[in-house]
Amino acid sequence: MTLDDAGNVARIETAARAKDANGALVTFGLVDLQVNGFAGVDFNDPALSSADFERALKAMAATGCLTCLPTLISAAIERLEASFRALERAAQASPLARLMVPGYHLEGPFLSAVEGYRGCHPAEAMRPADAALFDRLNDAAGGRIRLLTLAPEVPGAIALIEHAQKRGVAVALGHTGANAAQVAAAAASGATLSTHLGNGTPYILPRTDNVILAQLADDRLMASFIADGLHVPPATLRVYARAKGFGRTVLVTDATAAAAAGPGDYTLGPVKIRREGDDPPCLPGTTRLAGSALTLDRAVNNMGEWLGIGFMGAVAMARDLPLKLLGKPALPEKGAPAGLVRWRRDGGGYRVAEWRIGALAA
Repeated sequence: MTLDDAGNVARIETAARAKDANGALVTFGLVDLQVNGFAGVDFNDPALSSADFERALKAMAATGCLTCLPTLISAAIERLEASFRALERAAQASPLARLMVPGYHLEGPFLSAVEGYRGCHPAEAMRPADAALFDRLNDAAGGRIRLLTLAPEVPGAIALIEHAQKRGVAVALGHTGANAAQVAAAAASGATLSTHLGNGTPYILPRTDNVILAQLADDRLMASFIADGLHVPPATLRVYARAKGFGRTVLVTDATAAAAAGPGDYTLGPVKIRREGDDPPCLPGTTRLAGSALTLDRAVNNMGEWLGIGFMGAVAMARDLPLKLLGKPALPEKGAPAGLVRWRRDGGGYRVAEWRIGALAA
């Protein structure tokens, strides 16, 4: 990438980074495949307004994330339909959403209902995988579901993977108790990602044939991780990333309305959650995690440090690889507007100094 005197992209070569005239680090915007809410706004809210959505996206852009898939979790089908309609209305009315939101992520309701695997997803919302039901939800989303997370052991899952994949929807495995054979069958049918691997699983698993090892071992699957140091401890995350390979390791936040917001009570779809202090949100009165309060710039800084690959090494995990999973090129077409982020040194890491998408700027 080469910048002109005004700081715009003048030429795109092979690198997704450059330095401006003052020596500041410049990258294309980060990409978050899993974000349930932000800055006090729950994207799962059937009453979501375009003004609240715009405000949340602007706060997200200030963390360097300029592309995201707003994510809906398991709920009653009627509520999911209403939430997708509200999300699509808000997206069409929000100038930032038209630039930042290429589509949505549906996480559930075709997940394991077993305690320990379902995480904070309501057990009563779980159901067998159903292509007609997926199409019904996709219609409510304006045909813009781009990523579907399901459990491959759920009845009908393999057929739904093939159905979604043929329609250009990427499929991920998550909140699953699948064995190695079921994971392999899902990957053979077109699944390409493991959603927040290492989470949504019980503390005790079989020693060898367990769902984490099976997904780590399958090179057909990328894996996303929540790099806040709490969902997966740094030492464990190093092992997971090395096993999966840095070229298949994706950073996500799984952020909720508690991200870029203070302690307090929030919602995650039909679920009430609470954030206390600097901790991630949990189900009230428990230590059960319910999404995160992580921002993507923090995840990149953390991963760069923990893996010893530096900030720019981790940027690829939060931009190039998510785009690859969505079937999009890492570098914009020549002449196309590009979302850019200028980063400033902040202690041992980097923070956003300025962001820009086309004619929009912070």
